[in-house]
Amino acid sequence: MSEVVVGIIGLTLVLILFLTGIELGFVMALVGFLGFSYIVSLKAGLNLLAKDFFDVFASYGFTVIPLFVLMGQIAFNAGIAKRLYDSAYKFIGHIPGGLAMATVVGATVFKAICGSSPATAATFASVAVPEMDRYNYDKKLSAGIVATVGTLGILMPPSVTLIIFGIITEQSIGKLFLAGILPGLMIAFFFICIIFVWCKVNPSLGPKGEKSTWKKRVASLPEVLWVVFIFLLVIGGLMNGFFTPTEAGSVGTFAVLALSVIKRDLGFKEYVKAMVESLRTACMVLMLIAGSTVLGHFLARTKIPMIAADWIISLPLNRNLIMIIIGIIYLVGGSFIDDLAFLVLATPIFYPAIIKLGYDPLWFGMIIAITVMIGVVIPPVAINVFVVRAITKIPFNVIYSGVYPFLLSLLFCAFLLFLFPQIATILPNMFMR
Repeated sequence: MSEVVVGIIGLTLVLILFLTGIELGFVMALVGFLGFSYIVSLKAGLNLLAKDFFDVFASYGFTVIPLFVLMGQIAFNAGIAKRLYDSAYKFIGHIPGGLAMATVVGATVFKAICGSSPATAATFASVAVPEMDRYNYDKKLSAGIVATVGTLGILMPPSVTLIIFGIITEQSIGKLFLAGILPGLMIAFFFICIIFVWCKVNPSLGPKGEKSTWKKRVASLPEVLWVVFIFLLVIGGLMNGFFTPTEAGSVGTFAVLALSVIKRDLGFKEYVKAMVESLRTACMVLMLIAGSTVLGHFLARTKIPMIAADWIISLPLNRNLIMIIIGIIYLVGGSFIDDLAFLVLATPIFYPAIIKLGYDPLWFGMIIAITVMIGVVIPPVAINVFVVRAITKIPFNVIYSGVYPFLLSLLFCAFLLFLFPQIATILPNMFMR
């Protein structure tokens, strides 16, 4: 068999084995090892497996992943999100749909120190949904916005998804973080617009809450300012070259931990829980990267990524149409496989084609991030919906009926990025030349 045929068989085997329930990281490592051993030799395959795993787990650069995950878990277990939500509610909770809007604002600010989408969904499902129930909000609005607003963690820094994309494509993590700020804020703004229009058309969806005094509003601002300070410390240090991404993760984690301890928001039990959850998530992500590295070396040997890139750019189609097709592949693949896992699997194959087509890598990262955002809230593999369902016990069909209107925001932002790529590149070009 030719090397290309072996590569195609290998990719098919990856999908088949994954559907049996085996974790994708292990599947990619196994298939990469077997394929490389078949093409070269068993000794070469064993050397590849040992070297790739050692390089990933011993890499100083990859320590950025557990650090940013830990920062988000500490913030999650310390109840920072609840106070951010309360502050946002005091300002806009008195207008129709105000509680849902406050959820968007609180989650957007919370994303500044938490890069986990499921963690944000879990936090606001526990905090925001009961409050919206208290004011007789329709469950499709309350559950839908909580499930969808969690996706901002994929685009807004410090996003674990953008970190992994940067590692795979060898792009600056700092630039990717900056590139995600404007699209993330735009999507949050569109979420608020949809809530406003939806509640105007049907006021029973989101009745008015209590109006707070300016004294209470001002008193709640320090909670927001602390989070903004930590965000500016981390991102500002990255932009100005004071920190490497790993050092930025260390500084941010220490700052969140110190703030939580000083304010006595984090007990020993919550700290242990944050450590355990961070370790579990970090190990999963690092295993994905290690497995994709082994599979990537196997595919590179078969020359499939290069052949695929040459075939894609030779298609008699407009390059924007080709990009849309690639985005649909990510969307469909991520609907059946965990979106993060599919990103790790597919990016080494499509990235060379994107570069040959002349697209900016940062812009491509934002498009893929939005695609992943859609994937985590549409069936069948909709992790955020599962999280909200598990916490609130609201039926799946109700949650999905509340999610679909907000998908318009994601699609509209992707459309604007196609028309104006500068939305993604202006901040990196301005601050990190």
